[in-house]
Amino acid sequence: MIQDIKIKNYLSFRDEVFLSFEATKDRTREDNYVIEVAPGVRLLRFAMVMGANGSGKSNLLQAFDYLRRFWVEKPKDLEESTGVCPFLLDRETSTQPSEFFIRFWIKGTKYSYHLCLDQKQVYREALNVYRSVQPTNVFTRELVDGHTTVSFNPAVEKISEVAIEKLQLECLNNMSLFAARQKVNLSLTVFDEVAEWMRTAFKPIIDPEIKMYEWAIDEMMEDEDIKKHILKFLHTSDFNICDIRSKVTTTEVPEKFVNFMLNAPLSSETKEQLEKYHTINQLNTNFVHHVVNHRGEEEYTMSDEYQSYGTRRIIGMETAIFEATKEGAILVIDELEASMHHDLVLYVLGKYLMQKSESQMLVTTHCTPLLAWLDKLIRKDSVWFTDRERNGSTNLYTLVEFKGLNRMNSIQNAYLAGKFGAIPNITISNSNYQDNTEKTNADE
Repeated sequence: MIQDIKIKNYLSFRDEVFLSFEATKDRTREDNYVIEVAPGVRLLRFAMVMGANGSGKSNLLQAFDYLRRFWVEKPKDLEESTGVCPFLLDRETSTQPSEFFIRFWIKGTKYSYHLCLDQKQVYREALNVYRSVQPTNVFTRELVDGHTTVSFNPAVEKISEVAIEKLQLECLNNMSLFAARQKVNLSLTVFDEVAEWMRTAFKPIIDPEIKMYEWAIDEMMEDEDIKKHILKFLHTSDFNICDIRSKVTTTEVPEKFVNFMLNAPLSSETKEQLEKYHTINQLNTNFVHHVVNHRGEEEYTMSDEYQSYGTRRIIGMETAIFEATKEGAILVIDELEASMHHDLVLYVLGKYLMQKSESQMLVTTHCTPLLAWLDKLIRKDSVWFTDRERNGSTNLYTLVEFKGLNRMNSIQNAYLAGKFGAIPNITISNSNYQDNTEKTNADE
């Protein structure tokens, strides 16, 4: 589980920002919301970020997704970019490295990881393990005279100089040591436990543009428990869908179209099948709808092409939430409420927080009714805000920094009134507004 993260000079975060999943002394909704990973260390399973459009909410989630990809992806050569993007609205920071520092827990053990890099190369990468209050270094990787050098702490990982040399040779300046380690056959107990966590604990980011429906259908075909969960969710959340039926059909492709289709973005397995057998597999999915009319109860089967975008998105998102909860993984969702009624948002979060799991969810949202559910569903220490400074950078801060929260009649109304910042600063010219209004009235 993630304890906290620091981000500096990445996208809109010019200055260092800090996000923490550590719970305060508040004991509200303690049972499933908070996990005690070690004596006295209580971590939240959920956090949400609110703020105006363009204030940097999505960039915070991108930081998590960037680390997830950087840890495992192997660049083709030294010319490939690391993919990091510094704060570009400042002539100084645009040429300086970006930095990430994250503290996390795996099976009751605390770790910290530091990464410093620019678009061309990694300057420093280090992993520490906490076997006491003080951190113990596992490895440090630095750039010396343009070359990557790696050192391991022999008290933690006993590794020969030959093995270290192999790692250094495989570790290009623009990749993570964790990605390079996949190319070297050796035994690293602590390092590999962290590498496995990095590889499996982070789910890909979910944003409004991600089409997850087809993936969710594939998951349901492979795992009956997922299908049962989705059908139960659709039933209890007032969709009139009582079954989802999918099957794969094999279609023959005319020879004259084979070469054309081989140039399309298809999977290697599909291309191999197409080239060898001139056939292609197609997934057909139908939804069974239960209705009540003047004749009584009836069922109708309809192709999935008639399902709304909102229905498709909630099926994909709920499948991802189910898997993350089951696996104890970390899931980040941008614009949680996209294509969803706010009552359904509350229901989704309520179901997630009822489950006992070490999974964590970080979301961005404009759904202000969630603030009306503070202490009933949402904990105050799980609410964060982003605000855009005049220099274009993002400021990140938590609700619990503000005093007098318990004396406020409505935190939702206080937020809408601008008490916490993180709302659009819209300037409307009265004269222009009046002119437009008068013109509209005259046209009518």
